[in-house]
Amino acid sequence: MPVHRSGTVQSARSRLTAAGTLLAALSLLLTLPGAASADDGTDFPERGTARMGQGVLAHDGQQGGVTPAGTTAVQTEGVDVSGHQGNVAWPTLWNSGVKWAYVKATEGTYYKNEYFAQQYNGSYNVGMIRGSYHFATPNTTSGAAQANYFVDNGGGWSRDGKTLPGVLDIEWNPYGAQCYGKTQAAMVAWIRDFVNTYKARTGRDAVIYTATSWWKDCTGNNASFGTTNPLWVARYNSTVGELPAGWGFYTIWQYTSSGPTVGDHNHFNGALDRVQALANG
Repeated sequence: MPVHRSGTVQSARSRLTAAGTLLAALSLLLTLPGAASADDGTDFPERGTARMGQGVLAHDGQQGGVTPAGTTAVQTEGVDVSGHQGNVAWPTLWNSGVKWAYVKATEGTYYKNEYFAQQYNGSYNVGMIRGSYHFATPNTTSGAAQANYFVDNGGGWSRDGKTLPGVLDIEWNPYGAQCYGKTQAAMVAWIRDFVNTYKARTGRDAVIYTATSWWKDCTGNNASFGTTNPLWVARYNSTVGELPAGWGFYTIWQYTSSGPTVGDHNHFNGALDRVQALANG
């Protein structure tokens, strides 16, 4: 008697189809805001919570080095803030000598800082020169898409003498692989897509915030941005250490995450009139 296997085959196919659908759904879920797990069980923070310098202490925080050219200039104190700080005591910071500030505006194309208005306007109202920054997630959308989202949500620039050009915060991925799953060439292309779009929208070259070791690992120490984009380098030490390739000096140095009032404190490499010059373009 012949054996009929059509039902068995059909059942197996159904199970495979269901399994494929489930895997696709899980893959999509992991790319959405709030996803916080990895294959090895590692817990990641909620999307949107990333902040400037989040990975520095873990990866690059305690390494000194040779002080590069330009660090003998007068340094002007500044801070960077994000939603983690909530409502910031700007008069206290101003009275302590802080003269400029950068505020997180956006992350990816899915997050806007809920405290942005208090932080951005509050720093301006006490007399600070201020700007905004974007935390990049190169594995979620294109550089152009994120630059446009940034400009549309607080990252623009105006020639009022009090607004600094926007910052691309490109550093360790707090949600997974440190280079966001990109090759070095693909990462360079993504950064270029962002900064080119930002300049087309605002007329200004974005400042690039990064750390030297991340830049080496994830861009191959690419030297092509040093002549156009001011450098904001992260290094929590008494000296700024080695800079990424292409930059002969830093514009801003984030030197600590444990400063007074607001943790992240920075030196602008020049007197206040140099901060004003960057604001004026």
